[in-house]
Order: sequence, then structure tokens, then C-alpha cells
Amino acid sequence: MTDAPPAPTGSAVPRADRALRRERGGWYSYDWAMSVFNTSVTTVFLAPYLTSIAEAAADADGRIHPLGISVPPGSWFGYVLSLSVVLQVLVLPITGAIADRSGHKRQLLAGFATVGSVATMAMFFVAGERYLLGAALFVVANLCFGAATVVYYSWLPDLAGPDERDAVSSRGWAFGYLGGALLLAANLALFTQYESLGLTEGEAVRICLASAGIWWAGFTVVSVSLLRNRPPRESAVVPGGGALSGGFRQLAATLRDMRRYRLTLWFLGAYLLFNDGVQTIIGVSAQYGAEELELSQTTLVSTILLVQVVAFFGAMGMGRIAAVIGAKRTVLGGLVVWTGVLVAAYFVQAGAAVQFYLLAVVIGFVLGGTQALSRSLFSQLIPPGKEAEYFGFYELSDRGTSWLGPFLFALTYQLTDSYRYAIFSLVLFFVLGGFLLARLDMRRAIVEAGNTPPERL
Repeated sequence: MTDAPPAPTGSAVPRADRALRRERGGWYSYDWAMSVFNTSVTTVFLAPYLTSIAEAAADADGRIHPLGISVPPGSWFGYVLSLSVVLQVLVLPITGAIADRSGHKRQLLAGFATVGSVATMAMFFVAGERYLLGAALFVVANLCFGAATVVYYSWLPDLAGPDERDAVSSRGWAFGYLGGALLLAANLALFTQYESLGLTEGEAVRICLASAGIWWAGFTVVSVSLLRNRPPRESAVVPGGGALSGGFRQLAATLRDMRRYRLTLWFLGAYLLFNDGVQTIIGVSAQYGAEELELSQTTLVSTILLVQVVAFFGAMGMGRIAAVIGAKRTVLGGLVVWTGVLVAAYFVQAGAAVQFYLLAVVIGFVLGGTQALSRSLFSQLIPPGKEAEYFGFYELSDRGTSWLGPFLFALTYQLTDSYRYAIFSLVLFFVLGGFLLARLDMRRAIVEAGNTPPERL
């Protein structure tokens, strides 16, 4: 596969010809490939399964002792997830610097996806009392998932000009939700019928986990075969050093340089707030449904699948809305809807599964669009040639601060003894994040970053 010429300054990508459409297809296919890790592994199957493995390994006092530290099995997955996020905070920025500096994004994407997917496949062997093996494999897989995502996002300015970027980003996110929903549906069918298939519950879960790795690896092959490298822009590269040492030098220069782009940092601050609200709703909705609304596990799991399916249509629909009124206005409208969801959630009656499903439909619609359009908006604010580095920081504001919302939710519950007040408290993130985004002069921010503004913002 030959390398492509560098994109023109300002990310002005020419009208999509056959080669560019083919490359976009490869880009969409990676969202389709990787999203199954979030849905089938992180969201649904691994947490309860790894907790059960830790419980099986517990001593007479009901504790496990990784590295000699006494830990209750119920806390194990939370600590493992936190460790993987801390490592991402350290690794993702340097990953972006190396990707921009080397110009070998295809190789980096292939490498991270291969290691991550193989680690996910190896979760099939997490059985008995192997809670340490399960933890190690998840940390490796989640770290590689984040690093590959940074590289993947950085292709967006090369594949779409300013006026096409919202549509391309939305389409990619939509394909990701569809892929995640299809495999999750197949896995749920396997899990609910495991006895008739002659499997134990643990064997069914292990097959579901491994299937996510196989899916991730298989469709990554399609992506890597269609995507192309582009030479790094010499004006954005700090000279000297090899790939790793030069990458650290590149990262240090970018950190110093970011102070020049205050409006880009302003957007990151707004995104940090409202995205933390989004991620917290996703994370605590099952707990709210089970503890406050007293809904069954079947209802909660089917709701996750419903959100995935609706998010496909939401991403596509909000992408089309953005083409008419602009991405910024569309995201702001989405934040108003998110606020309305929280108000409505406060009044949902206990046991009212239909009301919960209706909320899930609304969440699914704004979920995909909010995320896809935030990604395309941020891509307009990146200085040319530093896409992967800046998307590394974008991912950090997604992952590295994800404790804020859960902390507010937990603190509010502790003070009020009410899940309804706890869920309502998350309105704060959408109000503050929306206020900051509304105050941001996007056109000026894009020009200051050295890019061409789209016709509609």
C-alpha cells in the first residue's frame, strides 16, 4: 500500500473521489471493529464475571490479596479499570506524538489493535481463580484500545474537509454503534441459551469475551488494508531523536505550544464537563434502574442493546441536522435534551419499564450524535500536522477525568440517601459544559488553529 500525499494546509480535503471514498470505508470499518470491546467486554460481561472469579479465589475472610494487598472481590474490577485509565493518561499523549512524528499511523493502528484484540481473545482462559490473569489482560487490552483510538481519530482531518467532517464523523460513529449492537445481540442470545447449548455460564461468558477480540482483529484487517499513511508535516515536527525519544521531545514542544491555542483548550474544558455527564449517565443508569426503579436484569440488559441500536440512527440523524444548522448548535441542542432526560429520569415511577425504555430511546438518539459531532468540532481546532497529539489530549478529557461525575453522583446519594437526587445532580455537568460551549467563538478558534472554518458552525 503506497503512502498518500500530505493533506493541504488547513485540512482542505478535495471532493471525495473513488480512492478517498474507499479510504473512508476503511475508517468507518475500524469504528465497527473496535466498538464491540466497549459494549460486550467493558459494559456488559467482564465486570460481573471478573468479580465472580475474584470471589472464587477469596480466602475465609472473603478477601483477595493481589500483590499482598487485601481487597474485597467486589472492588476488584473498579480498581483494575482505574489502573488502566491511569496508564492511558501516561501513554496516550506520547502515542499521539509518535504517530504525528513518524507518519506510520497504519502500522501503529495495526500494532495496538493486534495486541489489544489478542489480549481480549485470551480472556477465554480466565477461569477458576485466575483473577490476576483477567486483570492483566484487561489492562493491556484497554490500554491498547485507547492508544489505537487516538491514532484512528487522527485520520479524520485527512479524510474530510471542513464542510464534510460532521457527516463523516457521524457516519463512523453510527457504524460503530451498529457493529457493537450486532455482536452484543449475538452474545446475549448465546448467554441466555447456554444451558441448551451444553455450556456452563462461565464458558458462555468466556466465549462472548473472546468473540469481541476476534471481531476486533478481523475487521481491523479491513481498516488497515484501506487506510493510507501520510508524510508528517515538516513544519509541525520537532527535529532530532528516534521514534520514542523524538516522540517525547515532540510532546514537550506541543505542551508548550498549546498555550497559543486558548480557544482549543476552552473547547476541551467544555467537552470535559458535558462528556463526563454523558459517561456518568451511561455508567450509573443500570444502578439507578435496579436500585431505585426496581427493574429486572433482563430489562436493564435489553435497554443497553436498545441504546446501541437507536444510537446508530441518532448519529446519522444528528449529522444531517448539523448539515443544516451547524455542529455547534446541534451539540448545544443535544445538551438541552440530555438535561431533559435527567429531569424526566427523576420522575420515572418504580417498576415502570416502558418509561425506562422511552428514556433509553431518547438517550440513544442524542448519545451518538453528541459524541460524533464533538469529535468533528474538535478536529477543526487542531493545528495541522498535530492531529494525533491533540486527539490524545481529547481522549484524556474523555477518560482521565471520568471520576468527576460518579463522584458527584455518589456524594449526592450519601448526603440525601436518594438515587433520584443523585441522578438529577448530573444536570450540573450539562449546564456548565453547555454554557462554556455556547460562549466559545468557534469560527475564531478554527482560524487561530490555522484551519479553514466550515460554512455552518
